[in-house]
Amino acid sequence: MRHTLSVLVENKFGVLARVSGMFSGRGFNIDSLNVAPTHDTALSRITVVLKGDDAALDMVIKQLRKLVNVVDIIDFKENQAVQRELVLAKVKATRRTRSEIMQICDIFRAKIVNVGRTDAIVELTGDEAKVTAFIGLLEDFGIIELTRTGMLALIR
Repeated sequence: MRHTLSVLVENKFGVLARVSGMFSGRGFNIDSLNVAPTHDTALSRITVVLKGDDAALDMVIKQLRKLVNVVDIIDFKENQAVQRELVLAKVKATRRTRSEIMQICDIFRAKIVNVGRTDAIVELTGDEAKVTAFIGLLEDFGIIELTRTGMLALIR
């Protein structure tokens, strides 16, 4: 089963290493990890997407709560949160294919953020299904390079 956790932590040196080490120590493979400061400069939010059964996840949450720098933990249930991911992709773009790439970007509400002689960089924000479908269509043109932020989530 797939789980999304939001872990609010003190913004201090070594906290991310302790939190991610706790996941690996329990045998969880992290599918997505995102860390960023919050509106409060003393706190950061770690958003983790991982797979595991409910019993193992309960154990992980209990272990996370024991860590000194952890302030709060939210296990997002399905449809309980707004989830988004950002992707930047550099794709091959010739004179003949640029218009088709632009049409795909329009359909997905993506932005073309850079155009070169032989490539274009596109930006898309959306849920996982939208990002996956978009990347699938770009593969036909040839993806040169791709980066994804990982999932971000906030409770509704």
